[in-house]
Amino acid sequence: MKRTDLRNIAIVAHVDHGKTTLVDELLRQSGTFRENQVVAERVMDSNDLERERGITILAKNTSIHYNGVKINVIDTPGHADFSGEVERVLKMVDGVLLLVDAAEGPMPQTRFVLQKALSMGHKVVVVVNKIDRPDARIYEVVDEVLELLIALNANDEQLDSPVIFCSGRDGTASMAPEGPFEDLQPLFEIILSHIDPPDIDPDGPTQMLVSSLDYNDYVGRICIGKVERGVINKGQDISICEYHGTHTPYRSKAVNLYTIEGLERVPVDSISAGDIVCVSGIENITIGDTICALDKPEPIPFVKISEPTVEMTFSVNDSPFAGKEGKYVTSRHLRERLMKELLKDVSLRVSETETTESFRVCGRGEMHLSILVETMRREGYEFAVGAPKVLYKEIEGQLCEPVERLVCDQPQQYVGAVMEKIGARKGDLVEMLPQGDHIRLEFLIPSRGLFGYRSDYLTDTHGEGIMSSVFDNYSPVKGEITRRQNGALVAFESGDAVTYGLYNAQERGALFITPGTKVYEGMIVGESPKPGDLCVNVCKKKHITNMRASGSDDALRLIPPRQMSLEACIEFIAEDELIEVTPKSLRLRKRILNNEQRAKNRSKS
Repeated sequence: MKRTDLRNIAIVAHVDHGKTTLVDELLRQSGTFRENQVVAERVMDSNDLERERGITILAKNTSIHYNGVKINVIDTPGHADFSGEVERVLKMVDGVLLLVDAAEGPMPQTRFVLQKALSMGHKVVVVVNKIDRPDARIYEVVDEVLELLIALNANDEQLDSPVIFCSGRDGTASMAPEGPFEDLQPLFEIILSHIDPPDIDPDGPTQMLVSSLDYNDYVGRICIGKVERGVINKGQDISICEYHGTHTPYRSKAVNLYTIEGLERVPVDSISAGDIVCVSGIENITIGDTICALDKPEPIPFVKISEPTVEMTFSVNDSPFAGKEGKYVTSRHLRERLMKELLKDVSLRVSETETTESFRVCGRGEMHLSILVETMRREGYEFAVGAPKVLYKEIEGQLCEPVERLVCDQPQQYVGAVMEKIGARKGDLVEMLPQGDHIRLEFLIPSRGLFGYRSDYLTDTHGEGIMSSVFDNYSPVKGEITRRQNGALVAFESGDAVTYGLYNAQERGALFITPGTKVYEGMIVGESPKPGDLCVNVCKKKHITNMRASGSDDALRLIPPRQMSLEACIEFIAEDELIEVTPKSLRLRKRILNNEQRAKNRSKS
């Protein structure tokens, strides 16, 4: 039986192709907001980090009504590091809107999400967005999407996907690139006509796969998923089971039910098959579990989430400044917070290490782990993180490493510099295509070859290049890759950095700190232009002599220090270094703080 009053769709695309902006307009034009309601831009990006960075991190549910049909819309992340979010939510929908930038065309993440959608047999509506860009290549992009569908072995129906042209910012769409462009009505119509309504069994025993989790301090875990069969009633006794049999089925109760209306969760007494629902009151439920009728526990197969490729060590902060700025500082606090994150993030792995003070955290990429670090930092946690490492696999007796498909888009004059750097990092050129006055380069490069490359790339392309990557496969290890050529400037003693000391230190390299910054022995205060670390005394004051007072010649000019963001810190640190993360500060430091001890260790090795 088809439920014609309902559609479930996901919006998928590469990062920054306009998904969230389009959802804003869909909500606005469907009458979800009042006429005089003040609505923030990118209303679906509710998280502070999402708003600051302009990216979607967590998949979010909303719904709109058009011509008596409820359309459940899932806004998905576009960044490759959060693709675990995309993989699991595709189980809840019956079709996807594939957004493609009219200038950039299909990018690595476009390929990834489309492949997942096609493998599940979903119908696709191709939306060519940002057609008002002056550098738009509309017809070429449509051809590129078709080529991608062919390359991914799409079936005949998927190859015949309708194409619609729109401007998410202006809230207009048309079936033809020439127009007319008035509103998003053509997009609404194509969703209703092309995306199949959910095929349901309303009278069968209850069955619902948990595809996503939310957490609330008052009600605990809230599971989100599509009701596949039957009806769920408020207060109904249910059975919780899991497809892989990792736990035995247990009895529970659906305490509260919520349906999604616009941006709100509305309490309801019952929900029928086909709809997306939020259920609270089930204590130990996790992603991949199935809510079933008591008398018929039939788990639903859960999509296998791609494995993590990068790991970092999270440990208790043991620096001289430990415990001064953070609210949660112990290993118990750290452990509890990481375990809580596992409840929501299926692509994350956390394991114990030899010591009780540190934990091994594995994720999909540097961005994935840096978002976790930044989130914990803002919540008041204080800890230290080590340099990222790739996760190796043994395949058929051979040691293999993760390889990324890297796409670089830059003006022609910078191509040589980019190819030279990536070649040194063991990258292989796969494709080279002209894109207007830009050249698009596609490489296959080991994941570890990308560590620390982003800042180099922006420097080499004078900030005009765009690079993005997505996991491709595991290949035999390609040999050694030099991660950082330059050494660090390390503080010689503890105290307050002063202008005189910094003035002398800046001759040795680029500084990261300003006068007045509190430093300790072993703390990294800058970068040396040469290999090998240098100890500098940034606390050194100018002393009085028999010739002049200590305050003479005070007009010392300091070069403005390099501002180090969390991503920049992660890219910078070497194996023997740590980032001290506190709610107020990010400090770089050596693992061994004592200068003499470090020198002894170097001489031994």
